[in-house]
Amino acid sequence: MHHPRTRAWRRAAARLHGGDRATRVASIKPEKNWKLMYLRSAKLARARQLGFVYPIQSVRQQLEQP
Repeated sequence: MHHPRTRAWRRAAARLHGGDRATRVASIKPEKNWKLMYLRSAKLARARQLGFVYPIQSVRQQLEQP
């Protein structure tokens, strides 16, 4: 069985149309470095995942709250 499109053609087409990058973009992992997180909402969501309270409050601030 003869296929008119060779492996070279398929590789060139993949380079032209982005290859499998389109599927890898959807699986972006959350930022691990806290300093590189910019949005407050992202920090709140990540803190919730990690299981700690954000923003971090000192003991004095916690005692002053009603």
